[in-house]
Amino acid sequence: MGATRLTVAVETFPIAGGFVISRGAKTEAILVVATLESDGFRGRGECVPYARYGENAQSVLAEIEAVRQTIEAGIDNAALQELMPPGAARNALDCALWDLRAKQRAVPVHRLLGLPAPATVVTAFTISLGSPEAMAQAAKAASFYPLLKLKLGGDGDAERLAAVRQSVPKAELIGDANEAWSPQNLVANLEACARHDVRLIEQPLPAGQDAVLAEIAHSIPICADESCHKAADVADLRGLYDAVNVKLDKTGGLTEALATVAEAERLGFQIMIGSMVGTSLGVAPALLLAGKARYVDLDGPLLLAADRANGLRYDGARIYPPAPALWG
Repeated sequence: MGATRLTVAVETFPIAGGFVISRGAKTEAILVVATLESDGFRGRGECVPYARYGENAQSVLAEIEAVRQTIEAGIDNAALQELMPPGAARNALDCALWDLRAKQRAVPVHRLLGLPAPATVVTAFTISLGSPEAMAQAAKAASFYPLLKLKLGGDGDAERLAAVRQSVPKAELIGDANEAWSPQNLVANLEACARHDVRLIEQPLPAGQDAVLAEIAHSIPICADESCHKAADVADLRGLYDAVNVKLDKTGGLTEALATVAEAERLGFQIMIGSMVGTSLGVAPALLLAGKARYVDLDGPLLLAADRANGLRYDGARIYPPAPALWG
């Protein structure tokens, strides 16, 4: 790849009604978009800095600025993996590089990677953490989505699950505790999940404090999120987790996400493909992985008050592949 011009921008998109998990609430998605231009072609990548991982918009900008000279001199995706660590900053650049190469060669990214063309997929829809009554009401309003993802918070989760299940008796449910459970309430909360036919629970315990999972018999698959960032992490999850949630903002882009999915498959894990709350530009690359997933959780654009121009087409829970004007 020849010399390239890099521009970086911070963008803000309001969230419709707010978004609440066990770690707190937010009303807007703050994104960083990297744009690479070369010979009249343009590629873009979006990332969502995440405070849980020590990131914010300014830190991501600083990471990108630190490698600007190398990026603009010309670099490929493989070299980028060596240049930067996993995380949001590398994600924006990795996805922008893939998009630019696709535009330059007039070949879709999936063909560059030797992957099947992305198909339409069904995504989960997220219900924010709240009181049992509020979550039940939100679930009922979203009952036309076949798969609901419930944000959980530890104490009181049994009541939340009971209220939601009564409200949507036929919906498929998965839960996400975002590290909010403890060894003291783990068994009781897992039993509540089983009673209410929850199909999967994400990251019940804090990352690094999840060894107790090896000692707990459970009938519901447990999925690693905060405990799994990259391919090298997956082997250490054996005996603790049954599934892994692969997100491009954690892996540092599509390149490492593909490697993480391959390693998870090799070791027999179920796969979830997820994303942070962002626009269609951030979700589009993840759709190349969705065919490998038991669960797809790519509803970020649905949670925004408005998506960006040329965004993905959502028909209820069904997501259609991106147009080239968006990405890929």
